[in-house]
Amino acid sequence: MTDVVTFTLNPAIDLSTATERVVPVRKLRCAGLRRDPGGGGINVARVVRRLGAPVTAIYTAGGSIGQLLHSLVTREGVDSIVLPIVAETREDFTVDETASGQQFRFVLAGPKITEAEWQGALQIVSSLDPFPKYLIASGSLPPGAPPDLYRRVAKIVHDRGASFALDTSGMALKEALAESIFLIKPNLHEFSELLGMDAGSEESLRQGCRRLIDQGHVEIVALTLGDRGALLVTREGAWRAPALPIKPVSAVGAGDSFLGGMIWSLAAGHALDRAFRYGTAAGTAALLMPGTELCHRHDVERLLHKIVLREVG
Repeated sequence: MTDVVTFTLNPAIDLSTATERVVPVRKLRCAGLRRDPGGGGINVARVVRRLGAPVTAIYTAGGSIGQLLHSLVTREGVDSIVLPIVAETREDFTVDETASGQQFRFVLAGPKITEAEWQGALQIVSSLDPFPKYLIASGSLPPGAPPDLYRRVAKIVHDRGASFALDTSGMALKEALAESIFLIKPNLHEFSELLGMDAGSEESLRQGCRRLIDQGHVEIVALTLGDRGALLVTREGAWRAPALPIKPVSAVGAGDSFLGGMIWSLAAGHALDRAFRYGTAAGTAALLMPGTELCHRHDVERLLHKIVLREVG
């Protein structure tokens, strides 16, 4: 077993293409189609592997789309533990409008999973041997899964003495924080929703992060702020990473690349501030790629030296 395992209950195949304009009624002639394996945890695994570490992805797969998903994950060099489900794996699609430079993202509902299927997913996590140092759960929960499923995963990981990182939103995130978590990576909207607050000042964001930490819910909050960069808060301090001045090509997978870069760096034994720089560089590198391509190592290493952290608390 590898040091890093990802967990994705609602994966997808991400389709991406481009057309001149997105307008109603008319047939929209599109450029070539790209297919990538997707879903938060699978994207994180792809990034960890691209940065040079072995990684195992646990995910559900159903029907012919699920079979294609497995083959695409294998093509990325990621080891798989597949939980077969009855329903068909979903597809999402992204369309770039070339005339305006805008991007349209269509996210479909996931397949409904049965109790036996999600219980089977928990059993897979429980039976990992040896247990990884880091287990990362990322993405939405599919219909049929209980809202506290990530809390159950967190307990398993905690009981095995490993570190659990989580990137999700809404009730799934709130429920999970009933259990002690190593790291969460919300974006600004998800964090504001979690705490029931407006985005506000950076000081209020730091205070919100510290409140979660002081209450014992989480050790590290890595808050991505879009074109404002990112904020990292622990019990010991807080660091700010400003956004680099680049022109984004696609924002798809930037958050997953950020988390993948951070976890890869931590698993490599780097200090937390260096891992934060790797996460920021990986998230930025993803913005340079079209569609659902995610980041590449040479771009991450090139951008890493431009990331200058500022201690803010």
